This record gives sequence, C-alpha cells and structure tokens, in this order.
Amino acid sequence: MVVQTIKPEYKQTEVGVIPKEWDIDKIENLASITTGSKNTQDKIDDGEFPFFVRSQKVERINTWSFDGEAVLTAGDGVGTGKVFHYINGKFDFHQRVYKISNFSNRIDGRFFYSYFSNNFLRRIMSMTAKSSVDSVRMDMIAEMLVPLPEKNEQREIAKAISDAGILIESLDNLIEKKKRLKQGALQELLTGKKRLSGFLGEWKLETLGSLGSFSKGKGLPKKDISSSGKLRAIPYTAIYTDFNEVIKHEEIKNLTSSNETAIIDSPRLLIAGSSNMLENVGKVTAFHSYLKVAIGGDIIIYKTSEDVRFISYLLNTQTHRKKIIRLSQGSTIRHVYASTFENYEIKVPNNQEQTAIAQVLSDMDAEIEELEHKRDKYKQTKTGMMQQLLTGKTRLKWKN
Repeated sequence: MVVQTIKPEYKQTEVGVIPKEWDIDKIENLASITTGSKNTQDKIDDGEFPFFVRSQKVERINTWSFDGEAVLTAGDGVGTGKVFHYINGKFDFHQRVYKISNFSNRIDGRFFYSYFSNNFLRRIMSMTAKSSVDSVRMDMIAEMLVPLPEKNEQREIAKAISDAGILIESLDNLIEKKKRLKQGALQELLTGKKRLSGFLGEWKLETLGSLGSFSKGKGLPKKDISSSGKLRAIPYTAIYTDFNEVIKHEEIKNLTSSNETAIIDSPRLLIAGSSNMLENVGKVTAFHSYLKVAIGGDIIIYKTSEDVRFISYLLNTQTHRKKIIRLSQGSTIRHVYASTFENYEIKVPNNQEQTAIAQVLSDMDAEIEELEHKRDKYKQTKTGMMQQLLTGKTRLKWKN
C-alpha cells in the first residue's frame, strides 16, 4: 500500500490535496443555479436579447464581453455536461440549459468557470455507470465542491488560464485563415485561372485512362494489421480516416507481416473503393514516396507519369468529389471501380506545371500542419497548467 506524503503547507480534502489556506464549499453556497425559458426563438432583429442559448448549441467554448456574468452548461442533448460558455452580457437561454450566476464575493466568475469546466464532466461521469450522460440534474451542480483560494489569487489563476486560451484562440484563427487561403489557391491554381510564374500554354482535357493504368489492392483484413509488422500498410479505410490529399510515409500507422497483399514502391494515386458514407466513397490520396508499402483490398491503385499530388488535389476539390459520388453505385454501401475512372475527364497542364502547383499546395499544407502542431502543444501545456494552478500545486504571486 502506497501512502501519500502531504507537504506541511498542504491538506487533504474532498477535492484532493490543496494548500492549507484554501477553503472549499458547494456551488449552491457560492452562486445561484437556474434553468431557462421554454421560448425557442433565436436572435431576431430588434429583439430584446443579443442571442439565445439552446441546449444543443452549448457545444462551443466561446466568450462574449458585455455586462453581467454567468456560466452555462447543457442539461441534455449533444453537449450534455461536457462543454460550457462563459458569458459576460445580456442573453436568454433554453429551459434545458443551466445558468450559474450571481456569484458570491468569495469566488471570481472566471476562476469558477475554469474549475467547473475542467472538473464537472468527470464528476457526473463518476455518478453514472453509463459511458455517456443523458441529462444533468440540478443537484449534480449544486452539491459539487469547489476549492477557494484567496480572491486575488483566484483572479491571477483565471487570468493565466485565460491568457493561454487567448493564445490558442489566436492560433485557431490563424489556422482558419491559412485554410481559407488554401481553398482560394485550390480554386485558382487547379483550374488555371491563376498561373504560376513562367508557365504558359493551354491545359489539355484528358481521361484518367489515357494518362495511366489501374490495378487493385489485396488483402489486409484486420487480423493481418498489427503494430509490430515488418511493412507499413494502408487498409482502404485509412484513405478517408488517416490521410489528406498527400500521404507522408511516416503518417502510415499500420504495419503488416502478411505476404498476401499488393506492394507499391513508387508514387501512386490511391482511391477508396467503397464506403457506407457518401462523403468517403471514391476519396483519393497520393502516395508520393519510393519506400515499400502494402496496399489493402478495396483500394484502386492508379499508376501515372503525371504528378499524383496534383491529381489528388484536383480530384478532392468539391466539384470533382460531387461528380465521383454521383458515379458511385450501390445502396447501403457505395462502390467505385477502375471502370468508374477510365473515362473520367480532367484538365491538366504539362507535368512541370503540375509539380509546381502541387508543391505550392503541399507547402501550404505543411504550414497549416506546423501551426496545428504548435496549437496542440499549447493545448497540452494549458491542460497541465490548469491541473497545477487549480489544485494549488503551483502557486502564483498576487497582491492582497
């Protein structure tokens, strides 16, 4: 049996180990908890309220800056007990949304939001045997215990967490901006509306069959996929679950030791041959490597001397996705075949311009991925910071 040693400046409480000078109390003693109205009317011109919060819309974490202070959580629906709003302003809300407001002078609203949003879901999951929660009762909120540092320390903790959130939000906004720029580049570069410097000449209308040849993947049932095989492997579902337009060899997560599979070792276009979801059938990705990889059954393999990255970017545009989905066959499960693409027409420039366009788009993808990686690291840092600050394991300096 491991006995936890508690430092002299800390104490054991119902919410865990916290600093000795911190207090704890129930939410019902710190704020009022109310539900909203039956009105289901969203924002209207000249309406009394700037916005109306529905249960199913308490799914995004947002902050509004007006006058007033409240924390909202969904009582049922998609976001039950999982996600929250911190609101500073005038609003109306649905009867299945809980509003926690009128905070006592013992607790800062933003500190409460940080602690509540970080701990409430875990609390209600511990109160049910289910893997998900259907609804939240008011007493689940009312009886929840909250640690109470000195008020100014609460404010410093809330500010530190908020500053981290602002940094993450700014990266989210930058990522969305870069994605919009990429969409604009896709529309212009893949249609020839905008030409890269140094390239002239007409684009030619060709069929995929005239530009290359088709073959099929083989094998790779689940039993042949492992994390310790000798060869990287791509089962057909990975095309629409793991990859975007271009596959990086290191992104291939699956391995296999099976000899009953198709092997490629040079650039190919890979097409998902089937799916029970329309948005996935015929999804295309480009394998742009000269390392060996196993290709599973129900994948159409396309070999061409054209730039497979260019063709992948082109066929994944909304215009071509809609065409490919219309050409798919079947009811419950939709299918595409090599014959689906033999006479499929695309407009292409010469190979050098294809490669130049594909490189521009790949560079944009790399920039977005780098920003997403940076954002995700900040999110991990914020999570760790919240665990430290909200339990008092790490203390901040503040002025009384």
